[in-house]
Amino acid sequence: QVKFVESGGGLVQPGGSLRLSCIISGSFFSIYDVGWYRQAPGNERELVAKATTLGTTDYSDSVKGRFIISRDNAKKSVYLQMNSLQPEDTAIYTCALGARLEFWGQGTQVTVSS
Repeated sequence: QVKFVESGGGLVQPGGSLRLSCIISGSFFSIYDVGWYRQAPGNERELVAKATTLGTTDYSDSVKGRFIISRDNAKKSVYLQMNSLQPEDTAIYTCALGARLEFWGQGTQVTVSS
């Protein structure tokens, strides 16, 4: 069974930074891709960042150049460094694992507001 423990969300002013963390239990972490989704009220879920088992990363156009995803297989953890945050980044951020990122955590709220 896969269990997710996410942390790092909160309230930040525009232009600020946050670092999300996600610890994923289970024995499958190193063999699957990991990623971060976000969903704002009224919007569809969006995959914002992905880190593959091959060490490559991919980002949505909306966060490219501002967000950085990283993974630590030894700690079974995935991180999302978010810089230059804007109000439109406000959403629930959820980490994911799987061949199709089909396993998700509960999510952590990120609010960008002055």
